[in-house]
Amino acid sequence: MQVIIDNFQNILIAALGMSIPFTLAALGGIYSARSGVMALGLESMMMTGAFTAVVGSYATGNALVGVVSGILGGMLFGLFHAILSVRYKVNQIISGIGLNLLAVATTTLTMQLLWDSKGNSPQVSAITAKLGDTVSWIPLIGKTLAPLSVMFGVMIILIIVSWLILFRTKFGLRMRMVGENPTAAKSLGLPVHQLKYIGVLISGALAGLGGSYLAIDQLNIFVREMTAGRGYIAVAITIMSRYNPIGALLYSLLFGFSESVQIYMQGQNIPSQIIQMLPYIVTLLVLTFGVKNIRPPAGVGMHEE
Repeated sequence: MQVIIDNFQNILIAALGMSIPFTLAALGGIYSARSGVMALGLESMMMTGAFTAVVGSYATGNALVGVVSGILGGMLFGLFHAILSVRYKVNQIISGIGLNLLAVATTTLTMQLLWDSKGNSPQVSAITAKLGDTVSWIPLIGKTLAPLSVMFGVMIILIIVSWLILFRTKFGLRMRMVGENPTAAKSLGLPVHQLKYIGVLISGALAGLGGSYLAIDQLNIFVREMTAGRGYIAVAITIMSRYNPIGALLYSLLFGFSESVQIYMQGQNIPSQIIQMLPYIVTLLVLTFGVKNIRPPAGVGMHEE
């Protein structure tokens, strides 16, 4: 019985940690969708964030610089998406998927130029700070949260702040108005393009932060295509959350749990192909049964006239 309890506790701790990149990227997707721009480029922003985080940490030996570099890398691809989608009114699906493919090619080529490797980077300085005593005093959950990275605490703060910004501030109201009806928002004098750019840049920053966590917290290395579809899952979480930061956290915990179970099952004599499919099976099931009555902001993909 004690073994079962210990295994469950280990899976739970792993699930909380693995939910971080999903939550951060999905939170970014919410900002993008609320401003009226589809968030299909999250994969590219996460991957670029992971790569530039490793480059920053490698160049300076400082993990914090790596995190900042990751955020800037995600914002760069967010800017590309905004320019294509807002300035040139390119189909947002094509823009997002195109950037996802570009990120794979760019990171692979740059990795080969920097380190003469197509597979992975050298090991770099990683984030080692844990929540520890900051949360260990909390009844019931303190000891469970204590071993988690400090990035989990950052994630919770960002969720709360984002909910307040989107639903309790004038800025959030204006962004949601642009996402619902950009033409009406423009007629009221709102800076529609500016708000769209801000939404997508915030999306890139948060997705880049999620990629940074993957590269220099969970690991201390960049591996080719290391996001492994997490950006696409984050898009699904964005939808399933009904574009609400609290919902994004809850669904991210579900996918984090599926990933932690996947790792636990690797030692249970189960075919590896089935294990690797688990997060995507969960995605398909949730999308099939969980999004029937969910409607995106009415102005997503639209341009003001």
